Amino acid sequence: MDKGGVFSALHQGPDIFVMPNPWDVGTAKLIEHCGFKALATSSAGYAWTRGLQDGAVGFEAMIAHCRDMAAAVQIPVSGDLEKGKGDSPDSAGETIFAADAAGLAGCSLEDHTGDPSDPIYEFSHAVERVAAAAEAARALKRGFVFTARAENFLWGRNDIDDTIRRLQAFERAGADVLFAPGISDLGMIRQICSAVTKPVSVLAGGPAFTVAGLAEAGVKRISLGPRLSAAAFGVVERAAKEILERGTFQFTSLAMPSGRIAEILGGKA
Repeated sequence: MDKGGVFSALHQGPDIFVMPNPWDVGTAKLIEHCGFKALATSSAGYAWTRGLQDGAVGFEAMIAHCRDMAAAVQIPVSGDLEKGKGDSPDSAGETIFAADAAGLAGCSLEDHTGDPSDPIYEFSHAVERVAAAAEAARALKRGFVFTARAENFLWGRNDIDDTIRRLQAFERAGADVLFAPGISDLGMIRQICSAVTKPVSVLAGGPAFTVAGLAEAGVKRISLGPRLSAAAFGVVERAAKEILERGTFQFTSLAMPSGRIAEILGGKA
């Protein structure tokens, strides 16, 4: 199966779709079992499983994780590869080739430098990186969906005009999907969707966001980013506090039976 072709077709179809981000092979299989059509890795979610901060996992370890995730399921997997192998345009192209070799159907690259003191690449350099990645994606022998991310709003640069300028330039440079995570204002999202012609991906926010509302705004894809991972950490913390503070185990009533887990993962109950 050409998973990249399947993934591309999802972006060209008439309907919006949700792309959850599991954090390990088990949750990837669970999400596939639930009926989602594609999934993506989460750099933060995977880092947390290793007791690290987001951004602290090296590229080779992240690619190995992506390879495991892609091999574990039959649906397309997109890799959250942060800024990729390095800072240069050449490294952006190399990132695409590494993602394809890992079996990913697509990946995203950020314009975040990884340096909190200077978090966003200069405009022209960011565009050059996207152009190099897009050229590499077009050179592949199978389908691949390259997502270019504008990270302003995740790093305190709440400049919608510059964000749109970047996304428009990324579109011209050849990105397949455009993504500006961290925006929770539906009006801004609508503004982005009307300013570009390529599919727009959005990071699911708070209760104000709904699938129907984002579809109406023009969004094609909804990512959950680290939301599922953070929710799982929240569940464990609440369970631990219940045990320590109340001496009860009511949280077990919400647990999935081990036999059901074995069934989903392909084992025997």
